[in-house]
Amino acid sequence: MSATPKAVTRLIEELCRLPGVGPKTGSRLAYYLLRAPAEQALALAEAIRQVKEHTVVCAVCFNIAESSPCSVCSDASRDASQICVVEEPLDVLAIERTRQYHGLYHVLHGAISPVDGIGPEELRVRELLVRARSGTVREVLMATNPNLEGEATAMYIARQIIPLGIRVTRLARGLPIGGDLEYADEVTLAQALEGRRDI
Repeated sequence: MSATPKAVTRLIEELCRLPGVGPKTGSRLAYYLLRAPAEQALALAEAIRQVKEHTVVCAVCFNIAESSPCSVCSDASRDASQICVVEEPLDVLAIERTRQYHGLYHVLHGAISPVDGIGPEELRVRELLVRARSGTVREVLMATNPNLEGEATAMYIARQIIPLGIRVTRLARGLPIGGDLEYADEVTLAQALEGRRDI
């Protein structure tokens, strides 16, 4: 017989389904919610319910939004000739925070990873190719993560798009602002040298 009530056990199990939440963190969160005022716990439950009821996936770019098409896709002031390809919706937020990009987006919802059984068919690559063939796209900016999966995804997509006569670019990589050269790894330093530009 367990000393933990069934409702608490179920809450811990559900919390452990979240990315990065193991049994210890799940238990801490569950007991925090038990100690918290009822209004706080109910506000969290209501926020979860509302996010599931009031968000959709944009039918154009596949970002998470309140309506479809999303506010970016329906914004006439955005440059429709550029599509920035990202792995996840959070990547769109990161790029938008820079206020430097004014084109459209395409969210793949993952990256090619044969180890995890994720191929191009599991991503939104087919839909990207349809958009690329529309005749309005002049550049596809690959903003996938600079890791093995992100590189494989970028190369796969580039091989599909370059024959269409569309320019394919990649986010520059190199040294972080405030970093010291002596601490940079060889690959990062090599990419910084390769991507150097005039002052």
